[in-house]
Amino acid sequence: MSTPRQHSSTSPGLAKRNSKAVVSPAVSPQTPAPLPATDNREGWHAHWQVQGQPWRTEPEIDQKRQEELATRRAIVPDLEKGIYPFGGTKLTRADIEWLLATHENGRGPVYSNDGQRVDRVGLDLRGADLCYANLENLPLASTIGGLQHWNEWQLATEEQRKAAGVHLEHANLRYTHLERAKFRYAHLQAANLRYAHLESAFLFQAHLEEASFYKAHLEDTNLREAHLEGASLCLAFLDQGTTLDAAMLVNKKHGPLSLLDVHWGETNLATVDWSQLTVLGEEHNIQHKSAQGKKGKEEAYREAVRAYRQLAIVLQSQGLNEPGARFAYRAQVLQREVLWYQMVQPGARIQQRFQTLGAWLFSWFLFLIAGYGYKVWRSFLAYLLVIGTFMALYLRLDLHLVWYEALVVSMTAFHGRGFSPSTFSPGDPLSIAAAIEAFVGLIIEVTFIATLTQRFFNR
Repeated sequence: MSTPRQHSSTSPGLAKRNSKAVVSPAVSPQTPAPLPATDNREGWHAHWQVQGQPWRTEPEIDQKRQEELATRRAIVPDLEKGIYPFGGTKLTRADIEWLLATHENGRGPVYSNDGQRVDRVGLDLRGADLCYANLENLPLASTIGGLQHWNEWQLATEEQRKAAGVHLEHANLRYTHLERAKFRYAHLQAANLRYAHLESAFLFQAHLEEASFYKAHLEDTNLREAHLEGASLCLAFLDQGTTLDAAMLVNKKHGPLSLLDVHWGETNLATVDWSQLTVLGEEHNIQHKSAQGKKGKEEAYREAVRAYRQLAIVLQSQGLNEPGARFAYRAQVLQREVLWYQMVQPGARIQQRFQTLGAWLFSWFLFLIAGYGYKVWRSFLAYLLVIGTFMALYLRLDLHLVWYEALVVSMTAFHGRGFSPSTFSPGDPLSIAAAIEAFVGLIIEVTFIATLTQRFFNR
Protein backbone atom coordinates (compact mmCIF):
# COMPACT_ATOMS: atom_id res chain seq x y z
CA MET A 1 0.00 0.00 0.00
CA SER A 2 1.36 3.35 -0.92
CA THR A 3 1.86 5.96 1.72
CA PRO A 4 -0.13 9.19 1.25
CA ARG A 5 1.94 12.12 0.19
CA GLN A 6 2.35 14.49 3.11
CA HIS A 7 2.09 17.67 1.10
CA SER A 8 -1.31 16.79 -0.38
CA SER A 9 -3.12 18.47 2.48
CA THR A 10 -0.83 21.44 2.67
CA SER A 11 -2.41 24.80 1.96
CA PRO A 12 -1.24 26.65 -1.13
CA GLY A 13 0.20 29.45 0.96
CA LEU A 14 2.20 27.08 3.11
CA ALA A 15 3.36 25.14 0.03
CA LYS A 16 4.52 28.36 -1.48
CA ARG A 17 6.53 29.19 1.59
CA ASN A 18 8.02 25.71 1.69
CA SER A 19 8.99 25.95 -1.95
CA LYS A 20 10.80 29.14 -1.21
CA ALA A 21 12.64 27.46 1.65
CA VAL A 22 13.75 24.67 -0.63
CA VAL A 23 15.25 26.91 -3.24
CA SER A 24 16.91 29.23 -0.69
CA PRO A 25 20.61 28.68 0.07
CA ALA A 26 21.44 26.33 2.96
CA VAL A 27 22.31 28.07 6.24
CA SER A 28 25.99 27.49 7.20
CA PRO A 29 26.91 26.41 10.76
CA GLN A 30 27.45 29.25 13.26
CA THR A 31 31.00 30.53 13.10
CA PRO A 32 32.80 30.25 16.51
CA ALA A 33 33.37 33.57 18.21
CA PRO A 34 36.93 34.78 17.71
CA LEU A 35 39.27 34.30 20.66
CA PRO A 36 40.15 37.42 22.65
CA ALA A 37 43.40 39.22 22.03
CA THR A 38 46.36 38.00 24.04
CA ASP A 39 46.42 41.13 26.18
CA ASN A 40 42.65 41.11 26.79
CA ARG A 41 42.60 39.43 30.20
CA GLU A 42 38.97 40.29 30.92
CA GLY A 43 37.97 38.85 27.57
CA TRP A 44 39.81 35.60 28.29
CA HIS A 45 38.25 35.33 31.73
CA ALA A 46 34.79 35.74 30.18
CA HIS A 47 35.71 33.19 27.51
CA TRP A 48 36.67 30.58 30.10
CA GLN A 49 33.48 31.26 32.04
CA VAL A 50 31.51 30.31 28.94
CA GLN A 51 33.65 27.19 28.52
CA GLY A 52 32.80 26.07 32.08
CA GLN A 53 36.31 26.71 33.40
CA PRO A 54 35.84 29.72 35.70
CA TRP A 55 39.18 29.10 37.42
CA ARG A 56 41.06 30.00 34.23
CA THR A 57 42.22 33.59 33.79
CA GLU A 58 45.15 33.40 31.37
CA PRO A 59 45.21 33.35 27.56
CA GLU A 60 45.51 29.93 25.97
CA ILE A 61 49.14 28.90 25.47
CA ASP A 62 50.21 28.55 21.84
CA GLN A 63 50.30 25.28 19.92
CA LYS A 64 54.06 24.90 20.24
CA ARG A 65 53.92 25.19 24.02
CA GLN A 66 51.01 22.74 24.17
CA GLU A 67 52.99 20.18 22.23
CA GLU A 68 56.01 20.70 24.46
CA LEU A 69 53.96 20.21 27.64
CA ALA A 70 52.17 17.19 26.16
CA THR A 71 55.52 15.61 25.34
CA ARG A 72 56.83 16.21 28.84
CA ARG A 73 53.66 14.90 30.44
CA ALA A 74 54.20 11.59 28.65
CA ILE A 75 57.60 11.10 30.33
CA VAL A 76 57.62 8.05 32.59
CA PRO A 77 58.87 8.99 36.07
CA ASP A 78 62.10 7.38 37.23
CA LEU A 79 62.69 7.70 40.96
CA GLU A 80 66.25 6.37 40.90
CA LYS A 81 67.36 8.82 38.22
CA GLY A 82 65.24 11.68 39.57
CA ILE A 83 63.35 12.03 36.27
CA TYR A 84 59.82 13.43 36.38
CA PRO A 85 57.54 14.85 33.66
CA PHE A 86 58.12 18.47 34.63
CA GLY A 87 61.26 18.11 36.70
CA GLY A 88 63.34 21.28 36.40
CA THR A 89 60.80 22.87 34.04
CA LYS A 90 59.70 26.46 34.63
CA LEU A 91 55.91 26.54 34.52
CA THR A 92 53.52 29.50 34.51
CA ARG A 93 49.90 29.81 35.52
CA ALA A 94 48.88 29.57 31.87
CA ASP A 95 50.78 26.28 31.63
CA ILE A 96 49.07 24.90 34.73
CA GLU A 97 45.64 25.98 33.49
CA TRP A 98 46.16 24.12 30.21
CA LEU A 99 47.47 21.06 32.01
CA LEU A 100 44.43 21.05 34.28
CA ALA A 101 41.99 21.48 31.40
CA THR A 102 43.57 18.60 29.46
CA HIS A 103 44.28 16.39 32.48
CA GLU A 104 43.51 12.71 31.85
CA ASN A 105 42.63 13.23 28.18
CA GLY A 106 40.37 16.19 28.87
CA ARG A 107 38.66 14.84 31.97
CA GLY A 108 39.82 17.94 33.75
CA PRO A 109 40.99 18.78 37.27
CA VAL A 110 40.33 16.78 40.41
CA TYR A 111 37.75 18.47 42.60
CA SER A 112 37.75 17.88 46.33
CA ASN A 113 33.95 17.97 46.62
CA ASP A 114 33.29 15.44 43.86
CA GLY A 115 32.75 12.06 45.51
CA GLN A 116 33.28 10.22 42.25
CA ARG A 117 36.77 11.65 41.87
CA VAL A 118 38.19 11.11 45.33
CA ASP A 119 40.59 8.42 44.11
CA ARG A 120 41.80 10.34 41.10
CA VAL A 121 45.37 11.61 41.00
CA GLY A 122 46.05 15.25 40.22
CA LEU A 123 48.85 16.80 38.21
CA ASP A 124 52.32 15.34 38.63
CA LEU A 125 54.40 18.43 39.39
CA ARG A 126 57.34 16.70 41.06
CA GLY A 127 60.47 18.76 40.62
CA ALA A 128 58.65 21.51 38.69
CA ASP A 129 59.69 25.16 39.08
CA LEU A 130 56.69 27.29 40.06
CA CYS A 131 58.55 29.87 42.10
CA TYR A 132 56.67 33.19 42.28
CA ALA A 133 53.85 31.74 40.15
CA ASN A 134 50.33 33.06 40.66
CA LEU A 135 48.22 29.95 41.22
CA GLU A 136 45.44 31.64 43.14
CA ASN A 137 42.11 29.79 43.31
CA LEU A 138 43.18 26.92 41.04
CA PRO A 139 41.73 23.39 41.52
CA LEU A 140 44.94 21.53 42.38
CA ALA A 141 43.51 18.86 44.66
CA SER A 142 45.49 15.61 44.84
CA THR A 143 48.51 17.24 43.20
CA ILE A 144 51.73 15.22 43.38
CA GLY A 145 54.55 17.48 44.51
CA GLY A 146 56.84 14.97 46.18
CA LEU A 147 57.34 11.26 46.74
CA GLN A 148 53.91 9.70 47.15
CA HIS A 149 54.44 6.54 49.15
CA TRP A 150 56.21 5.81 52.42
CA ASN A 151 58.16 2.89 50.99
CA GLU A 152 59.47 5.18 48.24
CA TRP A 153 60.54 7.69 50.85
CA GLN A 154 62.35 5.11 52.95
CA LEU A 155 64.29 3.70 50.01
CA ALA A 156 65.13 7.09 48.45
CA THR A 157 68.36 8.97 49.07
CA GLU A 158 68.38 12.57 50.26
CA GLU A 159 69.10 13.76 46.72
CA GLN A 160 66.22 11.72 45.32
CA ARG A 161 63.88 13.19 47.91
CA LYS A 162 64.98 16.71 47.00
CA ALA A 163 64.60 16.04 43.28
CA ALA A 164 60.95 15.04 43.73
CA GLY A 165 59.94 18.14 45.71
CA VAL A 166 57.99 20.77 43.77
CA HIS A 167 59.32 24.32 44.00
CA LEU A 168 56.65 26.83 45.04
CA GLU A 169 58.81 29.38 46.80
CA HIS A 170 57.03 32.77 47.02
CA ALA A 171 54.11 31.36 45.01
CA ASN A 172 50.65 32.88 45.36
CA LEU A 173 48.35 30.06 46.49
CA ARG A 174 45.53 32.13 47.97
CA TYR A 175 42.22 30.22 47.98
CA THR A 176 43.94 27.42 46.04
CA HIS A 177 42.49 23.93 46.48
CA LEU A 178 45.29 21.58 47.50
CA GLU A 179 43.26 18.95 49.33
CA ARG A 180 45.05 15.61 49.60
CA ALA A 181 48.14 17.05 47.88
CA LYS A 182 51.28 14.95 48.28
CA PHE A 183 53.93 17.53 49.18
CA ARG A 184 56.65 15.51 50.91
CA TYR A 185 59.79 17.66 50.99
CA ALA A 186 58.05 20.31 48.85
CA HIS A 187 59.50 23.82 48.84
CA LEU A 188 56.92 26.44 49.83
CA GLN A 189 59.18 28.98 51.53
CA ALA A 190 57.43 32.37 51.83
CA ALA A 191 54.45 31.05 49.87
CA ASN A 192 51.13 32.86 50.25
CA LEU A 193 48.70 30.15 51.42
CA ARG A 194 46.10 32.50 52.86
CA TYR A 195 42.62 30.93 52.76
CA ALA A 196 44.09 27.87 50.97
CA HIS A 197 42.45 24.47 51.32
CA LEU A 198 44.96 21.89 52.50
CA GLU A 199 42.61 19.41 54.11
CA SER A 200 44.22 15.95 54.31
CA ALA A 201 47.31 17.24 52.51
CA PHE A 202 50.64 15.53 53.18
CA LEU A 203 53.37 18.05 54.04
CA PHE A 204 55.84 15.72 55.74
CA GLN A 205 59.22 17.50 56.03
CA ALA A 206 57.95 20.21 53.69
CA HIS A 207 59.80 23.53 53.73
CA LEU A 208 57.24 26.10 54.85
CA GLU A 209 59.57 28.73 56.29
CA GLU A 210 57.93 32.19 56.37
CA ALA A 211 54.82 30.87 54.61
CA SER A 212 51.50 32.51 55.47
CA PHE A 213 48.60 30.20 56.40
CA TYR A 214 46.19 32.98 57.41
CA LYS A 215 42.72 31.39 57.67
CA ALA A 216 43.99 28.36 55.77
CA HIS A 217 42.23 25.02 56.23
CA LEU A 218 44.67 22.52 57.69
CA GLU A 219 42.18 19.99 58.99
CA ASP A 220 43.64 16.48 58.97
CA THR A 221 46.85 17.86 57.42
CA ASN A 222 50.11 16.01 58.04
CA LEU A 223 52.76 18.55 59.10
CA ARG A 224 55.07 16.01 60.70
CA GLU A 225 58.66 17.28 60.82
CA ALA A 226 57.64 20.22 58.64
CA HIS A 227 59.78 23.35 58.67
CA LEU A 228 57.50 26.05 60.07
CA GLU A 229 60.19 28.49 61.12
CA GLY A 230 59.00 32.05 60.61
CA ALA A 231 55.67 30.85 59.22
CA SER A 232 52.31 32.26 60.30
CA LEU A 233 49.37 30.07 61.28
CA CYS A 234 47.25 33.03 62.31
CA LEU A 235 43.53 32.14 62.25
CA ALA A 236 44.30 28.81 60.56
CA PHE A 237 41.89 25.91 61.09
CA LEU A 238 43.26 22.72 62.62
CA ASP A 239 41.57 19.72 64.21
CA GLN A 240 42.33 16.40 65.89
CA GLY A 241 43.54 14.89 62.62
CA THR A 242 46.18 17.56 62.10
CA THR A 243 49.64 16.22 62.86
CA LEU A 244 52.45 18.46 64.12
CA ASP A 245 54.77 15.74 65.38
CA ALA A 246 58.36 16.97 65.66
CA ALA A 247 57.63 20.07 63.59
CA MET A 248 60.41 22.65 63.57
CA LEU A 249 59.15 25.99 64.84
CA VAL A 250 62.13 28.36 65.00
CA ASN A 251 65.64 29.00 63.71
CA LYS A 252 68.00 31.96 63.60
CA LYS A 253 67.43 32.78 59.93
CA HIS A 254 63.64 32.82 59.78
CA GLY A 255 62.68 33.36 63.41
CA PRO A 256 59.81 31.69 65.30
CA LEU A 257 56.35 30.56 64.25
CA SER A 258 53.35 32.92 64.70
CA LEU A 259 50.22 31.45 66.30
CA LEU A 260 47.72 34.27 66.82
CA ASP A 261 44.06 33.18 66.95
CA VAL A 262 44.70 29.64 65.70
CA HIS A 263 41.65 27.34 65.75
CA TRP A 264 43.30 24.37 67.42
CA GLY A 265 40.26 22.14 67.71
CA GLU A 266 41.46 18.91 69.29
CA THR A 267 44.93 18.95 67.75
CA ASN A 268 47.37 16.97 69.87
CA LEU A 269 50.10 19.41 70.94
CA ALA A 270 51.96 16.94 73.14
CA THR A 271 53.97 15.74 70.13
CA VAL A 272 55.52 19.19 69.58
CA ASP A 273 58.82 20.18 71.21
CA TRP A 274 57.73 23.51 72.70
CA SER A 275 61.10 24.02 74.39
CA GLN A 276 62.48 25.26 71.08
CA LEU A 277 60.24 28.34 71.28
CA THR A 278 61.41 31.04 73.67
CA VAL A 279 59.27 33.71 72.00
CA LEU A 280 56.45 33.58 69.47
CA GLY A 281 56.61 35.20 66.07
CA GLU A 282 54.18 37.90 67.18
CA GLU A 283 56.73 39.22 69.67
CA HIS A 284 59.69 38.59 67.39
CA ASN A 285 58.11 40.62 64.58
CA ILE A 286 57.28 43.69 66.69
CA GLN A 287 60.52 45.36 65.62
CA HIS A 288 59.24 45.38 62.02
CA LYS A 289 56.27 47.53 63.05
CA SER A 290 58.33 50.41 64.44
CA ALA A 291 57.46 52.56 61.43
CA GLN A 292 53.79 52.47 62.48
CA GLY A 293 54.48 54.62 65.50
CA LYS A 294 53.40 54.16 69.08
CA LYS A 295 49.86 53.15 68.16
CA GLY A 296 51.16 50.41 65.89
CA LYS A 297 53.55 49.21 68.58
CA GLU A 298 50.76 49.06 71.14
CA GLU A 299 48.56 46.97 68.82
CA ALA A 300 51.49 44.68 68.02
CA TYR A 301 52.11 44.08 71.73
CA ARG A 302 48.40 43.45 72.27
CA GLU A 303 48.42 40.79 69.57
CA ALA A 304 51.51 39.18 71.08
CA VAL A 305 49.89 39.10 74.52
CA ARG A 306 46.78 37.48 73.04
CA ALA A 307 48.83 34.89 71.15
CA TYR A 308 50.76 33.90 74.29
CA ARG A 309 47.62 33.64 76.43
CA GLN A 310 45.77 31.57 73.82
CA LEU A 311 48.65 29.15 73.45
CA ALA A 312 49.11 28.90 77.23
CA ILE A 313 45.42 28.01 77.70
CA VAL A 314 45.36 25.29 75.04
CA LEU A 315 48.62 23.77 76.30
CA GLN A 316 47.45 23.71 79.90
CA SER A 317 44.12 22.18 78.81
CA GLN A 318 46.14 19.25 77.42
CA GLY A 319 48.16 18.88 80.61
CA LEU A 320 51.25 20.61 79.23
CA ASN A 321 51.62 22.87 82.24
CA GLU A 322 55.32 23.66 82.00
CA PRO A 323 55.33 25.19 78.49
CA GLY A 324 51.90 26.69 79.20
CA ALA A 325 53.25 28.49 82.26
CA ARG A 326 56.22 29.78 80.28
CA PHE A 327 54.02 31.34 77.61
CA ALA A 328 51.62 32.73 80.21
CA TYR A 329 54.57 34.45 81.86
CA ARG A 330 55.60 36.03 78.54
CA ALA A 331 52.06 37.34 78.19
CA GLN A 332 52.35 39.11 81.55
CA VAL A 333 55.71 40.60 80.63
CA LEU A 334 54.40 42.02 77.34
CA GLN A 335 51.23 43.30 78.98
CA ARG A 336 53.51 45.69 80.87
CA GLU A 337 54.68 47.05 77.49
CA VAL A 338 51.04 47.58 76.49
CA LEU A 339 50.53 49.68 79.62
CA TRP A 340 53.61 51.75 78.80
CA TYR A 341 52.41 52.61 75.28
CA GLN A 342 48.95 53.43 76.64
CA MET A 343 50.56 55.81 79.12
CA VAL A 344 52.64 57.69 76.54
CA GLN A 345 49.97 57.63 73.84
CA PRO A 346 49.34 61.18 72.48
CA GLY A 347 45.93 62.55 73.33
CA ALA A 348 45.47 60.53 76.52
CA ARG A 349 43.88 62.39 79.44
CA ILE A 350 45.93 63.21 82.54
CA GLN A 351 43.74 61.04 84.77
CA GLN A 352 44.09 58.13 82.37
CA ARG A 353 47.86 58.56 82.27
CA PHE A 354 48.11 58.46 86.09
CA GLN A 355 45.89 55.37 86.29
CA THR A 356 47.97 53.60 83.66
CA LEU A 357 51.16 54.70 85.42
CA GLY A 358 49.92 53.10 88.64
CA ALA A 359 49.09 49.85 86.82
CA TRP A 360 52.49 49.91 85.09
CA LEU A 361 54.39 50.43 88.36
CA PHE A 362 52.38 47.71 90.08
CA SER A 363 53.13 45.37 87.19
CA TRP A 364 56.84 46.06 87.66
CA PHE A 365 56.46 45.36 91.38
CA LEU A 366 54.81 41.98 90.74
CA PHE A 367 57.49 41.19 88.18
CA LEU A 368 60.35 41.94 90.58
CA ILE A 369 58.82 40.37 93.69
CA ALA A 370 57.33 37.17 92.30
CA GLY A 371 57.71 37.12 88.51
CA TYR A 372 53.90 37.25 88.30
CA GLY A 373 53.81 33.98 90.26
CA TYR A 374 55.98 32.14 87.75
CA LYS A 375 59.36 32.98 89.36
CA VAL A 376 58.93 31.81 92.94
CA TRP A 377 62.63 32.18 93.67
CA ARG A 378 62.30 35.95 93.35
CA SER A 379 60.03 36.04 96.41
CA PHE A 380 62.62 34.17 98.45
CA LEU A 381 65.32 36.50 97.15
CA ALA A 382 63.19 39.53 98.12
CA TYR A 383 62.67 37.96 101.54
CA LEU A 384 66.40 37.53 102.09
CA LEU A 385 67.14 41.06 100.89
CA VAL A 386 64.59 42.58 103.28
CA ILE A 387 65.80 40.48 106.22
CA GLY A 388 69.45 41.29 105.49
CA THR A 389 68.83 45.01 104.94
CA PHE A 390 66.93 45.48 108.20
CA MET A 391 69.39 43.29 110.09
CA ALA A 392 72.14 45.69 109.06
CA LEU A 393 69.93 48.62 110.08
CA TYR A 394 69.29 47.14 113.53
CA LEU A 395 73.00 46.61 114.06
CA ARG A 396 73.57 50.26 113.25
CA LEU A 397 70.71 51.51 115.47
CA ASP A 398 71.67 49.38 118.49
CA LEU A 399 75.39 48.88 118.93
CA HIS A 400 74.79 46.34 121.73
CA LEU A 401 73.27 43.82 119.31
CA VAL A 402 75.41 41.12 117.75
CA TRP A 403 74.65 39.89 114.21
CA TYR A 404 72.58 36.82 115.16
CA GLU A 405 70.52 38.92 117.58
CA ALA A 406 69.88 41.45 114.83
CA LEU A 407 68.87 38.57 112.53
CA VAL A 408 66.34 37.33 115.09
CA VAL A 409 64.95 40.84 115.52
CA SER A 410 64.62 41.24 111.75
CA MET A 411 62.88 37.88 111.18
CA THR A 412 60.56 38.46 114.14
CA ALA A 413 59.64 41.88 112.83
CA PHE A 414 59.06 40.55 109.30
CA HIS A 415 56.75 37.72 110.37
CA GLY A 416 55.51 39.08 113.70
CA ARG A 417 54.38 42.44 112.33
CA GLY A 418 56.72 44.42 114.58
CA PHE A 419 59.03 43.83 117.50
CA SER A 420 58.50 45.93 120.63
CA PRO A 421 59.85 44.41 123.85
CA SER A 422 59.46 46.29 127.15
CA THR A 423 62.77 48.02 126.66
CA PHE A 424 61.53 49.64 123.42
CA SER A 425 59.30 52.68 123.31
CA PRO A 426 57.01 53.52 120.34
CA GLY A 427 59.24 56.43 119.42
CA ASP A 428 62.40 54.37 119.59
CA PRO A 429 64.23 54.17 116.20
CA LEU A 430 64.43 50.41 116.54
CA SER A 431 60.66 50.16 117.01
CA ILE A 432 60.04 52.40 114.00
CA ALA A 433 62.35 50.29 111.85
CA ALA A 434 60.61 47.11 113.05
CA ALA A 435 57.19 48.56 112.17
CA ILE A 436 58.42 49.49 108.69
CA GLU A 437 59.81 46.01 108.17
CA ALA A 438 56.52 44.50 109.34
CA PHE A 439 54.65 46.54 106.70
CA VAL A 440 57.12 45.54 103.96
CA GLY A 441 56.83 41.91 105.05
CA LEU A 442 53.05 42.08 104.86
CA ILE A 443 53.16 43.48 101.30
CA ILE A 444 55.61 40.81 100.14
CA GLU A 445 53.63 37.96 101.68
CA VAL A 446 50.29 39.16 100.31
CA THR A 447 51.81 39.67 96.86
CA PHE A 448 53.40 36.24 96.93
CA ILE A 449 50.17 34.51 97.94
CA ALA A 450 48.07 36.47 95.43
CA THR A 451 50.37 35.76 92.48
CA LEU A 452 50.57 32.07 93.29
CA THR A 453 46.79 31.89 93.63
CA GLN A 454 46.40 33.62 90.28
CA ARG A 455 48.76 31.17 88.64
CA PHE A 456 47.61 27.88 90.10
CA PHE A 457 43.91 28.56 90.57
CA ASN A 458 43.41 31.13 87.79
CA ARG A 459 41.54 33.47 90.13
